[in-house]
Amino acid sequence: MNDFSDLEEQLKVMRPASPRVQFLSRLGEAMRDTTEEVPAQRKVIQVRRFQIHWAMGIGLAAAAAVFLLLRVDLRPVERARRLTGLSPTPAPDLKNSVPVLRDQLIPTRATQVVYHTRNEGLVFPGRADQPVRRLRSHTRETLQWQNPATGASLRVSYPSEQVRLIPVSGQ
Repeated sequence: MNDFSDLEEQLKVMRPASPRVQFLSRLGEAMRDTTEEVPAQRKVIQVRRFQIHWAMGIGLAAAAAVFLLLRVDLRPVERARRLTGLSPTPAPDLKNSVPVLRDQLIPTRATQVVYHTRNEGLVFPGRADQPVRRLRSHTRETLQWQNPATGASLRVSYPSEQVRLIPVSGQ
């Protein structure tokens, strides 16, 4: 029937070889010695080394935290002074030396933008003899001040509406 049927019959007849007496005695000794401590050389992770590295890691993390909190400057003082002397701060203008107050704001810019103008036609204001033309315009005014000592600036912007009455001459 099957090509493997002969092979299966041969495998059924075969039996495994019995283990040697020396192997069985060594296996018995190994099973009795399981309660004893395993030598440190055979362990994968040695407890003592692990504890030393763990403590060193915690110490380094604590030192880094203290260093960041205190922001210790390790540069010498002379080098720090030399660097501040070379910083790009504007030189004082001695020709126009006016004492500048630290809290003084100086006007620097003012703009007025008209963004909508509408002609509302001729109207007769209360008890007037002649008509006037009414023009309505919407504007936005922006004022800006700056403190030259600190560089701080202030900007105020507000909308406004203006209504102008222009007399019309009827000749």
